[in-house]
Amino acid sequence: MATSITADMVKALRQATGAPILECRNALEETAGDVEKAATLLRERGIAAAEERAGRETRNGMLELYSHGGGRVGVIVEVNCETDFVARTKEFRALAHEIALQIAGAQPLYLDAGDVPPEVVEEQREKARKQALEEGEPAAVVDKIVEGRLSKYHDEVCLLRQPYVRDESKTVTELLKEAIAATGENITIRRFVRWTVGEA
Repeated sequence: MATSITADMVKALRQATGAPILECRNALEETAGDVEKAATLLRERGIAAAEERAGRETRNGMLELYSHGGGRVGVIVEVNCETDFVARTKEFRALAHEIALQIAGAQPLYLDAGDVPPEVVEEQREKARKQALEEGEPAAVVDKIVEGRLSKYHDEVCLLRQPYVRDESKTVTELLKEAIAATGENITIRRFVRWTVGEA
């Protein structure tokens, strides 16, 4: 017997994923009313759709200005999309605000791994190598350990690779992909700056 899809099930799935109502209903029908499986299905489709849009130009968007801790931390981030129409939606503005909160709280130093200066990468690589050798790790696995620690460093200091502060099961990149799937437009973070009162 086919599972009947209720309005409450569609609503719950829509709140969890931000996907359009019709897509939520279809995903629930495909998964026999299993909200969790339907959410996974929508995420996979959304990520695939986001990857298709990745090359499209993003010349519209907004600057989000955020002040935190009674004015002790300030953030400016530029988030871009394809059209002014999407840039003016409350969903896009909410996304820009979430990204500013992420920067304030998680203190990234770079946008992505490619932005980390080569000398910093080399310094981190040497530090990880020295630590692995001091810990007595076998020479055969030191290189693998070094690469693993370097990857972890990038996860900590690169905004797009950081776990999202409100839901650490996904990264900031995955948060963007969900927004791309929901808006139907490519969305990128162009640049950001974070200040703390009194820092050098």
